Amino acid sequence: MEHYSCCRLLLVCSVLALCLGNQGAWSQLSYYFYDETCPDVYDIVDRHVSDAMKAEMRMGASLLRLHFHDCFVNGCDGSILLDGDDSEKFALPNKNSVRGFEVIDAIKDELESVCPGVVSCADILALAAYLGMTYSGGGGESFDELVMGRRDGLVANQSGANNGLPSPFEPIDSIIQKFNDVGLNTTDMVVLSGAHTIGRARCAMFNNRLSASSVDPTLDASMATGLRSLCDGGDGNQTASLDGSTSDDYYLGGYCSDNCFDNGYYQNLLSGKGLLSSDQGLFSSPEGVASGTKDLVLAYSDDMDKFINDFGWSLFKMGNIALTGSDGEIRKNCRVVN
Repeated sequence: MEHYSCCRLLLVCSVLALCLGNQGAWSQLSYYFYDETCPDVYDIVDRHVSDAMKAEMRMGASLLRLHFHDCFVNGCDGSILLDGDDSEKFALPNKNSVRGFEVIDAIKDELESVCPGVVSCADILALAAYLGMTYSGGGGESFDELVMGRRDGLVANQSGANNGLPSPFEPIDSIIQKFNDVGLNTTDMVVLSGAHTIGRARCAMFNNRLSASSVDPTLDASMATGLRSLCDGGDGNQTASLDGSTSDDYYLGGYCSDNCFDNGYYQNLLSGKGLLSSDQGLFSSPEGVASGTKDLVLAYSDDMDKFINDFGWSLFKMGNIALTGSDGEIRKNCRVVN
């Protein structure tokens, strides 16, 4: 198995696991879960994610977002991958937004041919998300720090996705509460928002800030002009970089320029260049000041190491809201229950 340059992020995750390994679902997750039953899982997932990102670098951010949106509904159980009448794919926060399902399908198909009935869709999604971040510049020494053993859920929850996923149109206090509802705190909310340092958002998600009669005063004027030029007259599906970058260049096992997994997202908030109102609200809203999110933005904008380390802790916490043991199942097809 290939190893990468030193990964501060995943190393922090391993330390956290050692500290919390006897609490709840964490006690049943392991770095070595597939060592005997499917030792090729890491190489297989790695190859598919790498190939997908070489074809389209944006896919790394999409896989990370897919993992987030899975974990916020029923926990990290792969429920977002299910098709059907109650599919979470068609919830308002996900419709025409979440993507990457074909990558997960391809990984699952190969794993079922190598070690059938062993690797859960939830674990595939978690691994793919970590790799998407790694190949976007988040680092990655090895897969040994990634605890595995999640089980797949038996039902999707479209209403849960509609009601539980944070919206870019919500006030900061409401978003904090939604994080609290899944066991994550204000620091987790601010640092996981930093995933917006990669990826893109549709005009429909920020057009509310661009009205000629009521331009959002917290939005940098030159940025507002550029965004209005991009979005005016379109169908709302045009996209802009979430961290204000103008290039689609990513880190992919080599160098990093724009759209890198770094703390540029927070630095942009200091100058009114957050793309979504929920992004800029972390720094500019009264609720952000009162709740302490502004102080966290200042801290992360000034200290890249602190951002990377705290992101690792928070991503680990979120990724371990999971079914384990005999709960759920191991799906043969990620789109349907067995």
